[in-house]
Amino acid sequence: MKEGKKANKIGSTGFPACAQKDELLITRRNLPHWRFAGSFYFVTFRLKSGNLSAEERMMVLDTIKHFHKIRYWVTVAVVMPDHVHLLLKPFPSESYADFSLSKILQGIKGFSAWQLNKSRSTEGAVWQEESFDRIVRDYDEYLEKWNYIRSNPVKAELCHAPEDYACLWEPGEPEG
Repeated sequence: MKEGKKANKIGSTGFPACAQKDELLITRRNLPHWRFAGSFYFVTFRLKSGNLSAEERMMVLDTIKHFHKIRYWVTVAVVMPDHVHLLLKPFPSESYADFSLSKILQGIKGFSAWQLNKSRSTEGAVWQEESFDRIVRDYDEYLEKWNYIRSNPVKAELCHAPEDYACLWEPGEPEG
């Protein structure tokens, strides 16, 4: 990650301070969810209960990787024993609903839950229903979230350096 990059170059969060109200979609369940086309999002979702084994964490990470460069761009992802953090940007599509953040998360959580239940010979919800998401508003916040995600396994004492954690994935900033 290059510290000197400007926010208006690759890596820009896409969230302009002057966004028009009709460009910003705000919904609410238990948590507020803001949507603004072209933005990066910091996302966290948690297991309903228990922990993931190392093998299960890799299954979840493989699910996240599956639609990278197709439906979204992942800058960094980490799968922890009981939660997941992502820094991602949904790709625009002709039908915005196709690649909306909620559809992306539904796909990741749904498919990984199916895989986990199959491998465990269980049924039922694996993930908490609602995820936390936040529009990343500027390049400083982008770097802060990137560093937060990278350091998560170190803080949890799962490794000594982020690069040592098998379930940390950093494809980097979008090409182009």
